[in-house]
Amino acid sequence: MFTPRLLVLAGFMRILGAEFVRHYPLRLINIHPSLLPRFRGLHTHERALSGGVSTHGCTVHFVTPELDDGPIILQAEVPVLATDSAETLQQRVHQAEYVAYPRAIHWFANQRLTVIDGKVLLDGAEQPQQHFSLPG
Repeated sequence: MFTPRLLVLAGFMRILGAEFVRHYPLRLINIHPSLLPRFRGLHTHERALSGGVSTHGCTVHFVTPELDDGPIILQAEVPVLATDSAETLQQRVHQAEYVAYPRAIHWFANQRLTVIDGKVLLDGAEQPQQHFSLPG
């Protein structure tokens, strides 16, 4: 039986069964291309544009049996520009993902994350660095 400390999902695009998720509590993380809880599910960039939001981004979170839910580890924000298409917005969100996911994995690997009452703490406290913005 494998007992990994961390399972990292990226581009997996499958809904995992509740039993599987419960087998790895707080050891299974995912990155989602929106600032959760906004825009769960698919087509997040199109939905951000049609929703008229001024910011979009990505969220790294612990996985729970509920879709695109779970304690948030880190969010990275990008501006939504008036000239954006879904593709250009997606490209900027990808740039944010390339920064956010390794950072969250590093924090986990160095045992800097704890979860208390459904909130993720970094080094025992909520930190402003758990949410950061990238320029357009």
